Amino acid sequence: MKSQHERHENTNLRNENEKLRAENVRYKEALTNATCPNCGGPAAIGEMSFDEQHLRIENVRLREEIDRISGIAAKYVGKPMLSYPHLSSASSRSLDLGVGSYGTQTGGNIPGENIYGAADLLRSVSGPTDADKPMIIELAVAAMEELIRMAQSGEPLWISCSDSSGEILSEEEYVRTFPRGIGPKPLGFKSEASRESAVVIMNHVNLVEILMDVDQWSSVFASIVSRAMTLEVLSTGVAGNYNGALQVMTAEFQVPSPLVPTRENYFVRYCKQHGEGIWAVVDVSLDNLRPTSVSRCRRRPSGCLIQELPNGYSKVTWVEHVEVDDRSVHNIYKPLVNSGLAFGAKRWVATLDRQCERLASVMANSIAAGDVGVISSPKGRKSMLKLAERMLMSFCSGVGASTAHTWTTLSGSGADDVRVMTRKSMDDPGRPPGIVLSAATSFWLPVPPKTVFDFLRDENSRSEWDILSNGGLVQEMAHIANGRDPGNSVSLLRVNSANSSQSNMLILQESCSDSTGSFVVYAPVDIIAMNVVLSGGDPDYVALLPSGFAILPDGPENNNNIIKNNNNNDEGGSGGPDVGNGGSLLTVAFQILVDSVPTAKLSLGSVATVNSLIKCTVERIKGAVSCDGA
Repeated sequence: MKSQHERHENTNLRNENEKLRAENVRYKEALTNATCPNCGGPAAIGEMSFDEQHLRIENVRLREEIDRISGIAAKYVGKPMLSYPHLSSASSRSLDLGVGSYGTQTGGNIPGENIYGAADLLRSVSGPTDADKPMIIELAVAAMEELIRMAQSGEPLWISCSDSSGEILSEEEYVRTFPRGIGPKPLGFKSEASRESAVVIMNHVNLVEILMDVDQWSSVFASIVSRAMTLEVLSTGVAGNYNGALQVMTAEFQVPSPLVPTRENYFVRYCKQHGEGIWAVVDVSLDNLRPTSVSRCRRRPSGCLIQELPNGYSKVTWVEHVEVDDRSVHNIYKPLVNSGLAFGAKRWVATLDRQCERLASVMANSIAAGDVGVISSPKGRKSMLKLAERMLMSFCSGVGASTAHTWTTLSGSGADDVRVMTRKSMDDPGRPPGIVLSAATSFWLPVPPKTVFDFLRDENSRSEWDILSNGGLVQEMAHIANGRDPGNSVSLLRVNSANSSQSNMLILQESCSDSTGSFVVYAPVDIIAMNVVLSGGDPDYVALLPSGFAILPDGPENNNNIIKNNNNNDEGGSGGPDVGNGGSLLTVAFQILVDSVPTAKLSLGSVATVNSLIKCTVERIKGAVSCDGA
């Protein structure tokens, strides 16, 4: 019985062996007759390089991810899943998006709303068509891959500067590493690439939510994002979080000065989880989907990598990579813009770090009440900080060169011209009703930004520049610290003026500072309304007209961690022999209610008064800080 079983087993093994031998012969014949997919000629075994094998494996993985994302998108937008060409190897195909009408634009002014010549892209653009969505998904997935490598790679992609002041992106290595993408750089555009890392006091879940919620994002980065809008959500993500979320957006980025044109972008934002506690959010421009519009700026894959750390902290690595026509930037701001401090990764990270500290301050419950004026009530602190946040956002939205505004330049010459605009305030409980006249001017000061910031935020020196306080004594009534820097605080000030009509005048002030810029913003507030706020009442009904100052460095500091730009086509020169040597760029902006009737006509006398007020304030500041800094 045993031998019979063994014979049967041997027969099965021989049959199996014959089958394998026949299959082997068939494979050999197939390989002998194999043809090259590119040229159609015979292909030899082993001809495929390791790199090509790696690319094919990578393409399969990317293809699977695109299929997954498009499936999610189809589920949420209620459309059938669209078919589209698969990603091919990097060597055989480029997406070549966005090439076309760039470079032919001369930057001539268009009369009316936009003094810089670009159309108002944020109002003219609409959501993507169904036919565009597969390309958007493909582009978003490729952009995510690029962002991760840009965030994690060292040399030769990023080259360290010899003076240890930062790092430069090698354009040559970039093109070699990422041959796919949005096409070559348009003629006349400059590349700006920067990278910055920091540890911030916020957990990774909240950071992702801020970046993916356009309202929170605009609020946290109010000094950089002047306007933003989500046009269409292609995917909300899976499993109750933002993993796989895709949304098409528009945004306008600004520097707080009328002298620097804003940068408008139409882009897709994609969020992905890359492991336990590791997330990434990437933006990439979709200019190719609107070939008739004129864009002066486009975003190559930009965004941030977020890594969870213990105790609610996160490490953020930010990459900003844009191509821009910046010829309209005023000369005194060129060193700042060229340094990467105006729009680069360092400014995004510094702003995020400061705002995370501010949010931590809002949430703090145990505040020592030992110092006079310190608000220890959690409800009162939260309400006052919320009011100050609205004040700062309102100031930032009205001080830049946003195409939503129509600035008129009053007679004068040079950078320190006063620019004015009017706005009608109606049915807004957060603003006094009537005609509001806004005036702003920017100028250079030969003293460091910290000196200017400390002078302007100090209530003891306020009478030296604040004409409206009539030289009265200014006292700090209440104070909330909201960051490590002692200059980051919200204060309630009382002006003890000799003028009896101003005896009840209070001033709400917020001062905030980081390595890329500072703000001192204030607004007169009603004493009765502020008592409600300090008791924890709703701050949304307190009428505010913010005025204040934006203080920026005039260029990169020596021996500071500045990301430099690798550009060889800088045009327009610098801002003069002194600008860029450690001075400050100061923007002064006032908002004044010139008539409490919204339908009233603006008088020339009101404009002349505001012009005189702002010029007198500027002269006082110049005189005071020059003496202090001497």
